[in-house]
Amino acid sequence: MGKLIIDYEKCKGCSMCVVACPKKILEIDKKTLNLKGYNPVEIIDREACISCAMCATMCPDSVITIDKD
Repeated sequence: MGKLIIDYEKCKGCSMCVVACPKKILEIDKKTLNLKGYNPVEIIDREACISCAMCATMCPDSVITIDKD
């Protein structure tokens, strides 16, 4: 499986990826602010990721990538 990579500092916390994820493994981190002042998305269950890239497809700022090794 590929590895889900998020550029937390570029994330605006729009949650489009959260809605798009079929496994529901992403959520907005309400405890953390990035340098731009946004709550970024976080991965809550990395092992459950199926590398479908729906999150990366939906991200308007291209902050999510899937590294397929």
